Amino acid sequence: MFRWFENKLDPFPTAEPVEPPKTLVAFCVHYTRGAWPYIILDALLVTAIAVAEVWMFGFMGRIVDWLSGQNRETFLQTESWKLAGMAFIVLFALPGTVWFHSLLNQQTLMGNYPMRIRWQVHRYLLKQSMTFYQDEFAGRIATKLMQTALAVRECVIKLIDVLNYVIVYFLGMLFIVGSADWRLATPLAIWLVGYIGLLRYFIPRLGKVGEEQANARSTMTGRVVDSYTNIQTVKLFSHARREASFAKEGMTGFLETVYRSMRLVTVLYGLLYILNALLLFSVTTLSLWLWLGQAVTIGAVAVVIGLVLRMWGMSQWIMWEMSGLFENIGTVQDGIASISLPRLVDDRPDAKDIAVSQGEIRFEDIRFHYGKQKGVIENLSLTVRPGEKVGIVGRSGAGKSTLVNLLLRFYDLESGRILIDGQEIAAVRQDSLRAQIGMVTQDTSLLHRS
Repeated sequence: MFRWFENKLDPFPTAEPVEPPKTLVAFCVHYTRGAWPYIILDALLVTAIAVAEVWMFGFMGRIVDWLSGQNRETFLQTESWKLAGMAFIVLFALPGTVWFHSLLNQQTLMGNYPMRIRWQVHRYLLKQSMTFYQDEFAGRIATKLMQTALAVRECVIKLIDVLNYVIVYFLGMLFIVGSADWRLATPLAIWLVGYIGLLRYFIPRLGKVGEEQANARSTMTGRVVDSYTNIQTVKLFSHARREASFAKEGMTGFLETVYRSMRLVTVLYGLLYILNALLLFSVTTLSLWLWLGQAVTIGAVAVVIGLVLRMWGMSQWIMWEMSGLFENIGTVQDGIASISLPRLVDDRPDAKDIAVSQGEIRFEDIRFHYGKQKGVIENLSLTVRPGEKVGIVGRSGAGKSTLVNLLLRFYDLESGRILIDGQEIAAVRQDSLRAQIGMVTQDTSLLHRS
């Protein structure tokens, strides 16, 4: 059964990844394609659970009224069908719905959904240009990939599960309380205004700190990974104390964002507790006053106070969920800045595989300066005939490696063109081009997975 639910959503879609959008909502929607049917079903199940839970509170109030006013001898005869219906919902319908929701949420979505995002983003980044990787730490890119995948999942699931549940639950609570006496809904409405005020003030600030925290975490991880990746260079030209200081600087920057976040959380927690205490006091006082005036029943008082106590606990849970939501929104926005970038070197839509028969290479009046005005290659023409062996000699920085990188099309020319057997390399698929060129480098990483 578990495997059936786990196989419903493919974690490794085969569609060719394209450049993702640069706005938050569009980015999340882009990476949710294929998962929408399960997310919508998840939302419907959450709605049903919230309605059932609120309805149970209302039914408990009716039971209290029955116990205080019904004849014990005829009670079961008159109310047995209602009690049987309640028993069916409590023992079978609600647990079955919760079980189904848990299977859908935990088995289908929680693992497969972020893995789909990681897979698609990873495949997109693998085809990014060399410039992209030269401008970023490898560890920082990897961290943003992992963080962003989880953050997108949390944003979507929290909106579908948490917000949906809370809205339905609160509306149901207002309906039940208002059905007893509309005046009992007044403290809840005032509390809601205060609660929304707290959310509007604190949550965006927590979200901003969350974005800064995600960026600081990526920087910290990038510095640590960079030290390990280039350990030979570190040992030759640096020393442990300097590298530790470099990493400590990143860790200190991350810790500062943690302190700022926790300060906001402390103030928020205190104000929320005061708001909840005022709600409980006002609702209890008003309920007793209405009961003394015979405006409400004992069951209504029990239901209202029970719902307020339930909302007390839920309000803290909601606040942390909303805080987590905005923190994840910040993480996604931080990830978008690194992921949603165009490929500087990309295959043309009509690109074909290169066909090499002789192996003639021609550089025709090429110009390339890494985006600068001058300094590397200017108006170079060179022909390497089939079977020729050519050695390129020059001082450091003269452009020897650049010439090879241009032949491999790690960069696009600023002008001119390069042809192999008369085929312009910009018009063929990059993978097919590089498959035809034998390259021996002084890169020890070739030994790691060979």
